[in-house]
Amino acid sequence: MRKAWWVAGGVIGLCLSFVGLLVVGTYAAASGIFGSAGATGGAVALAKGAVPARYQPLVQKWGNLCPAINPALLAAQLYQESGFNPRVTSPANAMGIAQFIPGTWAGHGIDGDGDGDRDVWDPADAIPSAASYDCELAGYVKKVPGDPTDNMLAAYNAGAYRVIKSGGVPRISETQNYVRIIRSLEKSFAAPVGRVEPSKQAAAAIYFAQQKLGTPYLWGGNGTPEQNGRFDCSGLTQASYRTVGIELPRVANDQYNAGPHPGRDELLPGDLVFFSDDLTNSRAIHHVGIYVGGGYMINAPYTGAVIRFDKIDTPDYFGATRVTEDGAKALPRNLPQA
Repeated sequence: MRKAWWVAGGVIGLCLSFVGLLVVGTYAAASGIFGSAGATGGAVALAKGAVPARYQPLVQKWGNLCPAINPALLAAQLYQESGFNPRVTSPANAMGIAQFIPGTWAGHGIDGDGDGDRDVWDPADAIPSAASYDCELAGYVKKVPGDPTDNMLAAYNAGAYRVIKSGGVPRISETQNYVRIIRSLEKSFAAPVGRVEPSKQAAAAIYFAQQKLGTPYLWGGNGTPEQNGRFDCSGLTQASYRTVGIELPRVANDQYNAGPHPGRDELLPGDLVFFSDDLTNSRAIHHVGIYVGGGYMINAPYTGAVIRFDKIDTPDYFGATRVTEDGAKALPRNLPQA
């Protein structure tokens, strides 16, 4: 885990007093400050580092192939399928970063990089092929009532014929769940337009973490009685949000996509703040804490330390996530690590 600095006792006392003030003041005024902020249209940009740098140009380019998709949506599909791992094979023999099964690849794989072959294991072919296949499906269902992107995703999961026959997203739980997951993940891969809506659950999550100040760190700690209530960094954030009914994944880099990503100057108490060995790649995130305001977080830093306040402005600061219930529910569990 990352190195951090001890915060003097006087600062800890000050932080304890301002945590309550920040939480109460922030959420009392939140609706007035942020109001009806939201997307205003235009081209969709990718959130900083959400897509590994080596794939970002491909996703940005091919994510604009047709009106039914955008770069954030394409990124969400790739993340859901493989976690951006280009070498993974599923139990169903789906292969590569876009998880094409052999029959689908044979019919829909394209030579995205123009090198004369179609290689399912090469992201330069597989990512363009995923976008091309999405657009092909969108064409099949373009006359179906409803949201064109939802219908395209439903066709991806259940087949175009079922979407056409149903007159929209079929009443199949697996298909409806797939559409919901990708549309929720899409929000976490898109760079925010305007201010990000404040979280209504953050205050209680902070309160839980605050009660754990001074608890010794434990690698792999989940706070169980057998572990004497000790945590590591992502165990603490997971437990904090579990108290408000939001279930986060166990690993820090998987928690990054649990919601939209406010900028450094837009942070609010309760945001998760992340630190990475590679500032261009969210999959390289190695540490997470809970922001409490004033440039400080509560975190479980490393073996030999205790849960404490630390500054977030360090060279490995990566970015932040404002956790949402829908965002957390959409996250795939047990992603292969790229």
